[in-house]
Amino acid sequence: MTVNEIMAELQVMGSESIKKILLKHGVKEPFFGVKVEQLKTIQKKVKTNYQLAKDLYATGNADAQYLAGLIADDAKMTKADLRAWAGQALSDNISGNTVPWVAAESNYGYEMGMEWIANDQEYIAVAGWATISALVSLKPDDELDFAALTALLDKVEKTIHTSPNRVRGAMNNFIISVGSYVAPLSEKAIAVAKAIGPVTVIREGTACKTPAAVEYIEKAKSRGSLGKKKKTVKC
Repeated sequence: MTVNEIMAELQVMGSESIKKILLKHGVKEPFFGVKVEQLKTIQKKVKTNYQLAKDLYATGNADAQYLAGLIADDAKMTKADLRAWAGQALSDNISGNTVPWVAAESNYGYEMGMEWIANDQEYIAVAGWATISALVSLKPDDELDFAALTALLDKVEKTIHTSPNRVRGAMNNFIISVGSYVAPLSEKAIAVAKAIGPVTVIREGTACKTPAAVEYIEKAKSRGSLGKKKKTVKC
């Protein structure tokens, strides 16, 4: 399929009711309002295609960008590709999901995540924290830098309440990911979550609530999934 063929199909799939919902969740124009399950029907046809993914992402259409993340050949993504994607990830679902998913499954996940965390632009910093969160859920513990992750947990404890709105949410999710997927650091993550207390993230127009990190980590323990890694973070 070509970019033009896919864009035409996305336009047909678009729904005004879905678009209204997505707008409330931080998805920005232009986009058609296509459900993820519909995007996956195209993904099944295309499978993996490095260049097509880049071309779709470059349209700036949020539906196309999400689809691009699903079909991206992560191993072929260069640092320049990932930086370009992060810079264009203006919609919340793209900066918080698509870009981190692709980066985490690329060859440069840790490097990009740490670079983006230090960025002053909120949406890029979100992508950074989300990338490291995805990375720890995928990589075996012996491939992780525990000292660096501990330092990031300390950074969260010191700065979360003074960080930008969406960054606070991404930091909170980072605590949950480390606590749930890196068993040796689980108690450290719980201690940080307790020291921080409730995290306020403003989600105007939605009923979404900020997850309580300690509760989520304890649930992972109780169901016996603590430290069990994922095969992929894409969904």
